[in-house]
Amino acid sequence: MITRFISDLHLSQSRPDITGLFTDFLRGEARESDALYILGDLFDYWIGDDDLTQFHRHIMTELRLVVESGVPVYFMAGNRDFLVGDGFAQVTGVQILNDPTVIDLYGTPTLLLHGDTLCTDDIGYQRFRKIIRNPLLLAIAKRFPLSWRRGIANKLRAGSKSKQPLTEQQLKAMDATDTAVLKAFKRHNVTQMIHGHTHQPDVHEHPLPADDSEDNKVALRIVLGDWYEQGSILEFTVDTFLLREESLKD
Repeated sequence: MITRFISDLHLSQSRPDITGLFTDFLRGEARESDALYILGDLFDYWIGDDDLTQFHRHIMTELRLVVESGVPVYFMAGNRDFLVGDGFAQVTGVQILNDPTVIDLYGTPTLLLHGDTLCTDDIGYQRFRKIIRNPLLLAIAKRFPLSWRRGIANKLRAGSKSKQPLTEQQLKAMDATDTAVLKAFKRHNVTQMIHGHTHQPDVHEHPLPADDSEDNKVALRIVLGDWYEQGSILEFTVDTFLLREESLKD
């Protein structure tokens, strides 16, 4: 019994190595899972369910085959693919989750997020997110011609590429803050959390404020890795978990 979690693959035609590893994953161990959860940024960008390129159709077909094998697949939008909608879900059979969502993971209530809402020190991004996720703006954007949306996406992608390594200060600003993490644990009344987005895979233990019923309570936060230089897969069983890497295909 294994449930698997992945995020931040940023699939695109320009990275066949990542696509190859993901395809092998879907054809192999993914089909041996109790469930597969994709916690955002599956694609480098997704500008609407009508943008059905040959590359997109390939990925959608592979996901559909996993679902048809009997494995439920769940998708939560990230900051790159928040326009994934009902059309994608109907074609693939994937079930779309709200961000955040609490699931029962082998008896433990577990909070799932993409993770960008936890990065509250990144003030500029949080302002942008609030604007770009406005339902009215999203409805208008989906009515733009496909060529326009592709142009906008290309400009956003070009603007997001750093011309030099990120500084320690930039990495810190883009990371989840303890304040936001503890608020999320408290708001959803859980002691286990899984998310991606920060591209800093790790396992964190967060001491929680003591209450009258229990002292020294610790909450567990697992951060998924990206798929830029390797694959990153979290495997959960009834008794334990493993956050591991996979080498990219040549």
